[in-house]
Amino acid sequence: MNISAENLSSLVDRVADHVRARFAAEGSGHDWHHIHRVWMLARQIGEAEGAEPQVTALGALLHDIADWKFHGGDDTIGPREAERLLVREGAPHDLVAAVVEIVATISFKGAGVKNEMRSLEGKCVQDADRLDALGAIGIARCFAYGGHAGRLLHDPGVAPVIHATAAAYKSATGTSLNHFYEKLFLLKDRMNTAAGYALAEERHRFMEDFVRQFVREWGDA
Repeated sequence: MNISAENLSSLVDRVADHVRARFAAEGSGHDWHHIHRVWMLARQIGEAEGAEPQVTALGALLHDIADWKFHGGDDTIGPREAERLLVREGAPHDLVAAVVEIVATISFKGAGVKNEMRSLEGKCVQDADRLDALGAIGIARCFAYGGHAGRLLHDPGVAPVIHATAAAYKSATGTSLNHFYEKLFLLKDRMNTAAGYALAEERHRFMEDFVRQFVREWGDA
């Protein structure tokens, strides 16, 4: 990549400043704090796995730059927005391409849909994003997004759906509790890296305990 280490560091800082300002007041759980946690987790995993740090950092910072959930299901807008910002900031073509591929591939699109990352950096970012959907933070984000989207907390009469296609997943309107079965409980075994899997195990167990307690209290009400 034909850019100095100093300029790369400055590029990451500029992109971080842009993303921080853009998502500071976001209320669905896809805010700057989520992006920052993913950035830090991706860096931790990337260091353990030997990933290139700038691609990893920029992929993490831009992974939610324009999430399809907030743009009518359009999963092309995120890669376009990431490319536009990086080009505007003077990033070289090969760096732009590497980051855009991460943004284009990162999202979970249904239990029956494979969206495997090709690059090590992408695998680290995807694991970091999935980790932030697990554990205590993941639980909070699940219900925050459910409230944002007008979803019920739980309805015992509505069964979880294992979506076979991206279209089915995108059009789903299930309850927040069903989202644990439709996505969150599946993530641990879809980690790409050993470092990511090790971090996911405890968070996964915490969620299982939470759901058991939730169902118990719901039944006692």
